[in-house]
Amino acid sequence: MQTTLSRQVAGTDVARGATSHTVQDVLIIDDHPLMCDALAVTLGHAFGLRRVRTASGLTAAVASIRGEGPPDAVVIDLNLPDVAGTEGVMSLRAIAGQAAVTVISSDYDPEVVATLLAAGARGYILKSLPRAKMVKAFEAMWAGETVTPEGYDPAELGAQVEEQARLARDFATLTPQQMNILRLICQGRPNKIISYELSIAEATVKTHIAAIMSKINVSNRTQVALLANKARMFMR
Repeated sequence: MQTTLSRQVAGTDVARGATSHTVQDVLIIDDHPLMCDALAVTLGHAFGLRRVRTASGLTAAVASIRGEGPPDAVVIDLNLPDVAGTEGVMSLRAIAGQAAVTVISSDYDPEVVATLLAAGARGYILKSLPRAKMVKAFEAMWAGETVTPEGYDPAELGAQVEEQARLARDFATLTPQQMNILRLICQGRPNKIISYELSIAEATVKTHIAAIMSKINVSNRTQVALLANKARMFMR
């Protein structure tokens, strides 16, 4: 069920006790130390969390998950030094098990919100949200609901939401190596350079590209890049 933040703040029927027993270990990914600290203190105090981990980027977050196990919930900034866009959510969904993934950002674009939700995010929170409303939003998400910024209406996006959801699902089937190759394709790298940068044979690059095209149902590299841009895979 999709619910807007305004509904959750106005009056949610989610009890704090229900969330505190299921969410005890949270990973916050943000390259701004003050934001990390503020979120850690706010969420830790509001929900009595057993543990709050922090990471400055996706690479550090992946290392934490692989080394210490998946958390119960993840909070990730939309724009990080090593990842920006849908890729971050997809990467986390692939390794974080059933952890609820929340995107937090200073920016609001309804199309980006729709794509991130399709990629598997539980919600999208604006950093400007007052503390009390932010706590209510996390309370709702950790109880299983979807939370979006006030005023967000997917109906206004029409068929575009369905198309972005399909693209997100298709791109989510890519392996980590295929995602690396996709990123380099979108940067305009030829196969020979991709082969060098990833230390794999050029024939292997071609095999991966063929698999990528098959998974997203296109016939050439240009279409791959266009659809990746449409799905907001790499927002740089």
